Amino acid sequence: MWKDSETELDFLDFDYLINILKDIIEDETLLPSSVGVYGDWGSGKSSLISMSMNTFNKDEDTVCLVFNGWLFEGYEDAKTALMGSILDKIQENRKLSKKAAICISGLYKSIDKMKLLKNGVKYGADIFLTGGIGTITDLTLNSIVSKVKDKTKDVDTDGIIKTIKDELSNKEIRQNIKEFQKSFAELLKETKIKRLVVFIDELDRCSPDTILETLEAIRLFLFAGNTVFIIGADERHISYAVKRKFDKIEGQQIDIGKEYLEKIIQYPIRIPRLNSKEVEFYITCLLFQKDLSDEEFKQVINFLKEQKQIKFLDFTLDYTIIHATLPEIGEKVKDSLAVSKQLSSVLANGLNGNPRHCKRFLNSLVMREKMAHYKGIEIDRKVLAKVMLLEYFKSPLFRKIAQLQSSEKGKSKEIELLELGELTEESELRIWKDDKWVKEWCEIEPKLSEIDDLRPYFYFSRESLDEKFDTSVKKLSPKAKDILDKLVSKTKVGINEAIKAAEEINDYESGEILQSVFVKIISDTSVDNDLFKAFIEWGKTKEILYSNVLSNLSGLSGERINISLIPVIKDFMNESKKITEVLEITKKWAQENSKLKPALERSFKNQGE
Repeated sequence: MWKDSETELDFLDFDYLINILKDIIEDETLLPSSVGVYGDWGSGKSSLISMSMNTFNKDEDTVCLVFNGWLFEGYEDAKTALMGSILDKIQENRKLSKKAAICISGLYKSIDKMKLLKNGVKYGADIFLTGGIGTITDLTLNSIVSKVKDKTKDVDTDGIIKTIKDELSNKEIRQNIKEFQKSFAELLKETKIKRLVVFIDELDRCSPDTILETLEAIRLFLFAGNTVFIIGADERHISYAVKRKFDKIEGQQIDIGKEYLEKIIQYPIRIPRLNSKEVEFYITCLLFQKDLSDEEFKQVINFLKEQKQIKFLDFTLDYTIIHATLPEIGEKVKDSLAVSKQLSSVLANGLNGNPRHCKRFLNSLVMREKMAHYKGIEIDRKVLAKVMLLEYFKSPLFRKIAQLQSSEKGKSKEIELLELGELTEESELRIWKDDKWVKEWCEIEPKLSEIDDLRPYFYFSRESLDEKFDTSVKKLSPKAKDILDKLVSKTKVGINEAIKAAEEINDYESGEILQSVFVKIISDTSVDNDLFKAFIEWGKTKEILYSNVLSNLSGLSGERINISLIPVIKDFMNESKKITEVLEITKKWAQENSKLKPALERSFKNQGE
C-alpha cells in the first residue's frame, strides 16, 4: 500500500513545474516574493513544493520552513503563529551573534504585543472587570508571564493590569509593523540568510478567518528581507474566504476574493489535471514500486523517463518496450501494466485525474487482495479492478450485480446480457442498458461473465453493499463535503450554490454525494420533501448520475412517496429523457400506494406515447 501524503518521488511529470518554482526562488531580483501553487484537493501541490524545496537542502544560504496553519487553528492566532514559527526556524538553523540575538528578541516581543492586541477584547472583561488571572497566561506577553509564573495565587493583580495597560498604550505599538519589517530584514542580513523560503501548507483546509490572518502575515513579510512565500492551495477556497469577509461592501462590482489574492500572490503556478496517459504512468509507477526491488524500480523508472524525454508527446507505456530492454523486469511487471492500462481512462475521466483519489483506489485494491490472501483465496487483480470501478462509479448497479451473482453461485446470466448489450425490458438490469458509462465499462477486459465464480470479488466489498451504511463522506474532498453540506441544509440558497458547483468536482465524488443524500432520505421514517428535491436536483447535474437516480427511486416504496414530490420526479424525467424508466417506477408506486395512484396517472398521462 501507499502512504496517503506528499511524496519526494516524481511520478506526475512535475519536473518542469519543479524547475519553474526553483527558478523563482533562486532569482534574487524577485525577492521578496510570493508564489501560489494552485490545484484541486489531492492534485499533488504538497509533493510539488516538497520536491522543489528539497533542491535547497545543501544550500547553506537558504533556510526552508513548512508552516501548517491548520495545526494551529483553534489554539493560536494564525498570524502570530506563522511569524513565531519563522523566528523559531531561524534560531534553530543559525548560531546567533550578539546583535542577531538582540534583534530576534525584539521581534519576539513585537509578536507578543500583537498577540496581546489580538486577545485584548477576548480577555478584557475577565481581566479588567473581574481581575481574573486564569486566562492571563494565554496572552504569552513576556513581561506578564514572568510575573505570574507558578505563583498564580499570590500574584499582584493590580501590577498585572498596570503592565497590560502600559503595553497597550505604549507608543511603540503604533510603529510596531514598520519596526518589525526593518528588524526582520536586519536579522536575515546578520544571520547571512540569502533566502528564507516559507511553504504555507493546508491553508485551504483552514477557516476563512485563519486564511485571512495568514495572508495578512505574508503581506507583512512581503516588504521585508529576502523572503519567498509559497502557498499551496485551491485558489477557489482562498478567494471564497476573502469574499466572505468583505461581501457586505456596498457597490462591490468586482470579484474581491480574486482581486485580493492577485495582489498577495505575485507568481501563480497552476497544476493541470492529469490526462489518461499521465494517470496510466502514475498508476504504473505506484504498482512497479511494489512489484520490484529498489534497484529494479530505479532502473525501470530511469529507463521510462529517458524514453519520455525522447518521445515526449508521443510516449506510450508498453510491455514490449520494457521487455526488449529489461526482459526480467518486463516479466515481473506485465500484470501491473495491464491493470494500469485498464484503469487509466476511467480514473482519468471519473476522478478528474486526481492523484490522491487514484492512490486511494489502488490502496483499496491492494487491501482486498491481502484480505483474500489471508483467507487463502486467489483472486485476479484485473477482475477485482473492474469490479471496483463499478463500486466507485455505479454503486447501485454494483449492489444489484452483487445480489444477482450471490443468488446464482457467482455466475449470473444477467451480467452476460449486460456485457453483450442484449438486456430486454424484462431484465433486472434494464435501467442500465442505455447508460453510456456502463456500456464503456462493459468493453473493459476481462469480461465478468467469463469468470466462473464472482463471489470472492464481492465478499471483500461487503461494507459497500449496504445502501444504508454511508462511508462516502470520509472519502470526499473539502469542496465535495461543502457541496454535500449545502444539499442537506435543505435551504434554497444552499441547494442552488451546490448545483452551481457541480462541475468543480469529479464524477466519483458526484456519485458519492448523490448516494449520501439518498442514505439520509431512506434513514428517516418518512421522505423529507426538501431532501428529496435536493437529491433529484443533484441527480440532474450530470448524465452519469441518471441511472443511479433511477435505481434509487425504483428501490423506494410507493408508500413513502407523497403527492408534492410528483412534479419533481416529472421534471427529472423530462430533463433526463428517461421516460420509459420513470413511467415504470411510477407504475410500481401506483400499485403500492392506492392513494397516490390517481395523482400519478393524471401527471404522467400520455407520456411515452
